Amino acid sequence: MLVETEIKSELHTYGGNGRFILAKSDEIIDMLVKEYKDSVQLIYLDPPFGTGDKFTMLKKVNGTRITVSTYDDTLNDEQYIEMMRNIMNGCKKMLTKSGAIYVHVDYRMSVKMRLLLDEVFGENNFVNEIIWSYKSGGRATNHFSRKHDTILLYKNGKSMLFNLEAIGTLRGTEQRSHMKKSVDEEGKVYFSIRSGGKIYKYYEDSMVYPSDVWDDIEHLHQKDPERTGYSTQKPEELLRRIILASSNENDIVMDLFSGSGTTSAVASKNNRHWVSVDCSPVAMNVLRMRQLKTCEEISLFSKSEPMLIEHLDRNAIDHNIEVELKVEKTSSEKYKITVISQSGDCPISYFAVGYVSNNINSFTPEVFTTNINEGTALYFINKSDKPFVIHIADYRGRQKFFKYVQ
Repeated sequence: MLVETEIKSELHTYGGNGRFILAKSDEIIDMLVKEYKDSVQLIYLDPPFGTGDKFTMLKKVNGTRITVSTYDDTLNDEQYIEMMRNIMNGCKKMLTKSGAIYVHVDYRMSVKMRLLLDEVFGENNFVNEIIWSYKSGGRATNHFSRKHDTILLYKNGKSMLFNLEAIGTLRGTEQRSHMKKSVDEEGKVYFSIRSGGKIYKYYEDSMVYPSDVWDDIEHLHQKDPERTGYSTQKPEELLRRIILASSNENDIVMDLFSGSGTTSAVASKNNRHWVSVDCSPVAMNVLRMRQLKTCEEISLFSKSEPMLIEHLDRNAIDHNIEVELKVEKTSSEKYKITVISQSGDCPISYFAVGYVSNNINSFTPEVFTTNINEGTALYFINKSDKPFVIHIADYRGRQKFFKYVQ
């Protein structure tokens, strides 16, 4: 018999070494400070830009396109600044003394965020105003086209962890302007330039490091394999540069506006612990899918490095999923769980079977699939002879848990 049940969190032993919390960051910032005070090495914030828009994403499922709501960027300036002040004060308390915060904004909020960061972290802790310049998008006719975002970098103490060597690239064979290409007595190729009466040499195998203008990382194009459907999704290479520069392996990286889950995806691939927060169930679903995909691509994960998804905002979860399941016992321990039918405005994206840890009311999937049609089945071996749980989620982030009781 299947009985619908409520689960507060998911503990994934398949996905990355981190924690996703479904909630509004400003509403749980005090809770986060209690848990992570002085322990987070890097915080990346990509908050709403004050556009006044409502954002959606398109998903193509079984040949049909569906539109799902992701988030509303509709706060007025006063509400927005107050929300960000609350969050940034919490961030300062969570960062280590060598920690750093990167705040990603555009022309609408860059000046206001700079003033707010000066207020919270102090003007002396300003490090960089990074310009991320890109070529994608349309062309304006009544003003210069806006083709850059601003990333504000502040440190939390006198000495900031900064791994410049980790983000360098080989100079390579490309000849720079005004430089002469030569070969030394050992046969090594170098480029030289005369300046101030001195000759400066740069070898092909020497390293080149980024400045505060990043024009070598492009926006994601519409058909990029990284695309999740989020219109505001940032490329992994952008977060890779930030994470490698400002954290070490096993450090905690935090993102309080998770969105498409790029921060946690890159953190997982580079062996960082991550904490991501977002109030959108769609963001929760997208992050889960990216972590499971990451797990298939690399082997960084183990049973001791789980992914925890928590639902602190109970109002954010809509359980309106219509699905019919069939459970068959095929042997003394083996069960076949089949999706008989599904209906509604959004197909199922995730189907899993596992157990619940009663002490933390957390679901741990033992088997799962992200390719679901009517007739899709999971085979589950119930070695513990205790009630197991079936988890169903759709592309809107809505979900249901069912407990199987014999």
